[in-house]
Amino acid sequence: MLLKSIFTNSTGILTSRILGFIRDLLTASILGANIYSDIFFVAFKLPNLFRRIFAEGAFTQAFIPAYAKSNHKIRFSSVVFLQLFGFLIILSLLVTMFSSLVAKAIAIGFDEETIQLAAPLFAINFYYLPMIFVVTFMAALLQYKHHFATTAYSTALLNLTMISGLLISQNMEKYEITFYLSYGVLAGGILQILVHLYAIKRLNLCKIFHFKKHKKKEENKFYKNFMSATVGSSTTHISAFLDTWLASFLMTGSISYLYYGNRVFQLPLALFAIATSIALFPMIARSIKNKDEDKALSLMKKSSLILFALLSISTFIGIFFNEFIISLLFERGAFTANDTTNTALILAMYLIGLIPFGIGKIFSLWLYAKEQQFLAAKISVYSLGWNIVFSLILIQPYGAAGLAFASTLSGFILFFLTIKAFGFQKFILMFKR
Repeated sequence: MLLKSIFTNSTGILTSRILGFIRDLLTASILGANIYSDIFFVAFKLPNLFRRIFAEGAFTQAFIPAYAKSNHKIRFSSVVFLQLFGFLIILSLLVTMFSSLVAKAIAIGFDEETIQLAAPLFAINFYYLPMIFVVTFMAALLQYKHHFATTAYSTALLNLTMISGLLISQNMEKYEITFYLSYGVLAGGILQILVHLYAIKRLNLCKIFHFKKHKKKEENKFYKNFMSATVGSSTTHISAFLDTWLASFLMTGSISYLYYGNRVFQLPLALFAIATSIALFPMIARSIKNKDEDKALSLMKKSSLILFALLSISTFIGIFFNEFIISLLFERGAFTANDTTNTALILAMYLIGLIPFGIGKIFSLWLYAKEQQFLAAKISVYSLGWNIVFSLILIQPYGAAGLAFASTLSGFILFFLTIKAFGFQKFILMFKR
């Protein structure tokens, strides 16, 4: 079942990433690496950051163990859905009302004119966040039932709608194109909701939307773990967000170089590490709930060995063929050979940290399944603190490449501390079996 679930997730992610690269190829060709691509990527970065935290980390890691242990699953899931969805709608309305202030806070290096260009894009893109929460909520329930295909393939819909926006607007002014891209993001969110609703109905899980009065406060423990898990699962994404913020002080195009380099880096991370962790987590959570730690450790050992081999090959290929990969994917239209050189260096810096980020993700699942979200959060905060230190040290001499390498160094610290929390002796004994 594990290998089948990993394969389902991997093929779904691969399909989505292929379409994502087509989207990026068109974006690079039509927008290039300039102020217009920068403002769109910054505007899309905020909801995309939360999407990754929700979909690939915090919500699922807190919700599935709590849902598994709940004696009132329908009530628990209904209350959590209604409360969080309401909060995100209010937050989105506030971002719309104060979009200029949000843009200024996120891209502090932008001048006033650029802030005014970016503000409406922030307002539009942020509404993707409540949409993707609905998707993530339904995806967690489907994962608990060992149904992964719908979620794995649904992200492709986002890429398809954004590609459509680019193709429709390709002959328009560059600023106008950013609006078509932004509305493409919202259209993708709507389609993702619809396909998950279909899967929920087919598996007879529609009762989750029956909002009933409740007495028991199971959700209180969930929210405590959820807040800790939000910090614990977000190190990589906050690191990328920090890169974008600091890169706004560098030369024009730096944000785009980091975006394109990170996009390529995210392919093997998502295709192998994230796909494995999504499939593995419900199994580990069930094993630990049933007090069968040996089974959980066996699953982690098997997954880690497979993942290490795949990530090692990906790292080798990516570093030694970095310029070829970037050139093949992006160097056309407005994306120049100089843009390729700058992006390729950043890709190499990110890829050095691929193995620790990937393997660390597997062992963090043990902490989340044990409901040790607060410990995982402490590890993440410590790693993020070092990332800030490294970024401030390396940005001046090495520019955007220094920011990418700072993220990698923090990944090694995150891996070390995660294994320490898991237990060095347990880690060694697990692989000796």
